Amino acid sequence: MITGTLSRYFGWRFLSAVLAVFAGTLVLTAMIDFLEMLRRSADVKDVSALLVAQITLLRVPFITERVMPFAVLVGAMFCYLNLSRRLELVVARASGISAWQFMAPALAIATLLGIALTTVYNPISANLREFSTRLEADLSRPDSGFRGTGRGFWLRQRSEDGQAVINAKSSRLQGIELGGVSVFRFDANGRFHDRIEAKSATLEPGYWRLEDVRFYVTGAAPSDRESFLLKTSLTPVQVGESFATPETVPFWQLSSYIDHAENAGLAAAGYRLQYYQLLAQPFYLAAMVLLAASVSLRFFRFGGVQKIVLGGIGAGFALYILSKVTGDLSKAGLMGPLAAAGLPPAIGAITGLMALLYQEDG
Repeated sequence: MITGTLSRYFGWRFLSAVLAVFAGTLVLTAMIDFLEMLRRSADVKDVSALLVAQITLLRVPFITERVMPFAVLVGAMFCYLNLSRRLELVVARASGISAWQFMAPALAIATLLGIALTTVYNPISANLREFSTRLEADLSRPDSGFRGTGRGFWLRQRSEDGQAVINAKSSRLQGIELGGVSVFRFDANGRFHDRIEAKSATLEPGYWRLEDVRFYVTGAAPSDRESFLLKTSLTPVQVGESFATPETVPFWQLSSYIDHAENAGLAAAGYRLQYYQLLAQPFYLAAMVLLAASVSLRFFRFGGVQKIVLGGIGAGFALYILSKVTGDLSKAGLMGPLAAAGLPPAIGAITGLMALLYQEDG
């Protein structure tokens, strides 16, 4: 009974610390993104701060999804250091509770958080990101004055009429719907023919449907049309490979997206890596708990708390850099996606476990 009560207590303290850190990061990210959106939309006529706030709130879950491992790391360090400062860990050890026993609730909660992050939070954040992209596309019309990020999306296609290069300021539904579209058309001999500006473009079987179109031809005045059909041989999978990013595909759609891409003969390494990284998320969060515990279980009276905190944050940052390096190696074909996704949590868990074994069992 005593062990169960202590487990629930330590688990609640850990969960509240993690949620507090995550909520603080969420608020800070929302404020920064809101100010950035206000700056970019300063020249847009009749745009309200409420609309900017709505776009920001829809974008924040997607941005903060990558913050959860650091929230677990910092939250676990804060939890254990606070318990040590109040001598609660000393009392627990004196009552016969080992470090492994009062770490077990945090490991279980971190694993459950990782499962929820992958299966629930990721699809929600991806769908909200799609909706925010739609609102941004409305602000990104050519005459709005909205200052985008400057990156955009590019696509080249070939049809019986010649080649065309398509640029879009925004993309939705993995490239099926585009906003702020510019099309540069070339004839069969590769000579420039004309430029088309459109408010939006939608991929339909055999063609792009352009809306609110303006044609620019050398030596002639611009002409307008309500809509225009641009022939294409591209499929939704081929367009998605160019316009979509793995991070914007919800977890439950990644498996089918990988199958469609591979059946079409397209590279799907980035999407397979994202799929395995999401599957490894629970183990990644558990590894963060082990790392945090390995640097924060010593007593406050021994001093060196600042070094402990810096060491834990440095270890978490090193693990993040490792995950980025292995991800880039996987996308370049130099490492398998499964190994690239599993190596960082494995190294983090082994490092934290070895440090704990040395500290607790000599």
